[in-house]
Amino acid sequence: MRTKRIAGASVVLTGSLLLTACGGGDGGSGDAAAEEGGGTFSVYIGEPENPLVPGNTNETEGGQIVDALWTGLVEYDRETNEAAYTGVAESIESEDQKTWTVNLKDGWTFHDGTPVTAQSYVDTWNYVANSENAQGNSYFFANVEGYEDLQAEEGKKPAATEMSGLRVIDDQTFEVTLTDPYAQWPTTVGYTAFFPMPQAFFDNPEGFGEQPIGNGPFKADEAFQDGVGITLTRFDEFGGEEPAKAEGVEFRVYTEINTAYNDLQAGSLDVMDELPPDAIASAEDQFGERLKTQPQGDITSLGFPTYDERFADPEVRKAFSMAIDREAITESIFQGTRTPAASFVSPVVDGYREDACEACELNVEEANRILDEAGFDRSKPVDLWFNAGAGHEEWMQAIGNQLRENLDVEYQLRGDLQFAEYLPLQDEKGMTGPFRSGWVMDYPVMENFLGPLYTTAALPPAGSNSTFYSNEEFDAQVRAGNSAASIDEAVQEYQKAEDMLIADMPATPLFYRVTQYAHSENVSDVSVNAFQRVEVEDVVVGSE
Repeated sequence: MRTKRIAGASVVLTGSLLLTACGGGDGGSGDAAAEEGGGTFSVYIGEPENPLVPGNTNETEGGQIVDALWTGLVEYDRETNEAAYTGVAESIESEDQKTWTVNLKDGWTFHDGTPVTAQSYVDTWNYVANSENAQGNSYFFANVEGYEDLQAEEGKKPAATEMSGLRVIDDQTFEVTLTDPYAQWPTTVGYTAFFPMPQAFFDNPEGFGEQPIGNGPFKADEAFQDGVGITLTRFDEFGGEEPAKAEGVEFRVYTEINTAYNDLQAGSLDVMDELPPDAIASAEDQFGERLKTQPQGDITSLGFPTYDERFADPEVRKAFSMAIDREAITESIFQGTRTPAASFVSPVVDGYREDACEACELNVEEANRILDEAGFDRSKPVDLWFNAGAGHEEWMQAIGNQLRENLDVEYQLRGDLQFAEYLPLQDEKGMTGPFRSGWVMDYPVMENFLGPLYTTAALPPAGSNSTFYSNEEFDAQVRAGNSAASIDEAVQEYQKAEDMLIADMPATPLFYRVTQYAHSENVSDVSVNAFQRVEVEDVVVGSE
């Protein structure tokens, strides 16, 4: 989900370590940035779910802001999505793929002038992992030794406050010991969960969430305003290779995507990273070359509340999946800007199989047979949940109509909650029927479409397992993929885990996106990457 445009050498996984890239930031590139450009531009977002703390930001709206404020240990190449050493890390090395040594570059500071050190990472990661802090990205540290000692039942204190697998060696070096070998671990650490925080966070976590202090190309000189947004300004002491080109970026909150689109058409909004479905057909005539497309590392699924008696049976969930005509929805509503999904994994990552899920194919006769055998009560309507104002009503209604026609099951739409309200209700087991679930990859590894969404360790509040699916055999199979000796072997193990998901069907894959995005005449050099992030540091105010 998190990426930035990068310059310099890409880094590929070779043997037991990641090769060190050439070059690095020296902290002195900000002066050149100040001479390159200026002006402020605006970007559409929805209301973030939580305050702007990386460890508790695992959704797209807050993530777009957080990614502008921070730079990770590694970044991701825009063309290949591979990890590249243009972030804070000079190198990440291991002899056994279990104990990793992270070496930091000199010259990186937080926006308050304090240095980014090895201790910054260790302190932050321990905080995020600690269950007492209820951070939504805690799951991503579950493979670090000592993580379990930081977990406790609600209302109880954990046995420890520091993971035994983290050790500071010096200001620029720290060591991470995992529970099992994980060859792809360095690829994961460009994600938001791994961003460092300064001492100012620990002094005042609440105030920090309103006005964060990161180490990225933009800084927050003001607090975020609920329902309004935030304007960030360029950080001229940025330690990376490519400082921001604009003087500032305004992240503007909209509750309705159509309102944002109207502003874009009028030129009073500069960038939208997605368009309303009913605007797709006419957008090319409206924007011409300012309308662009980008394949996404994402998946849209229909999640099932496995805790609800009506949907506790995997056979019921399978029948609902087989009653959905994905092809018809992608063509009639999305004008071909979606691709029907038959896998839990995105096509942009290694391990994707285009026909992995047989139950993702329309088969009305078989769906009815299965539903009858399961004894499903068709006399009661099902609730179909989705978040309001984001253009989901039309396609969710199409799914409802298909369920009515193909299964003789009535439905009622539940789309009255904004995104920031919808996600917490999922985490509280508040879904009373199938629900819209969207996921954009955090890092380009097959595991990212499995572990954070469906393992037991990712149950809320530690992760994003909002179906509340729990299967020890699946958990073990994901771990087997993580500890495989090579990427090819890991893919084979992950595919076995995916087969378990297909059998249990806690959610059903629906489609993948080819994002259409557009910008005003006020800006140029606008791009959205495969992680659905506007590359805000690249944007130039004033067309070329």
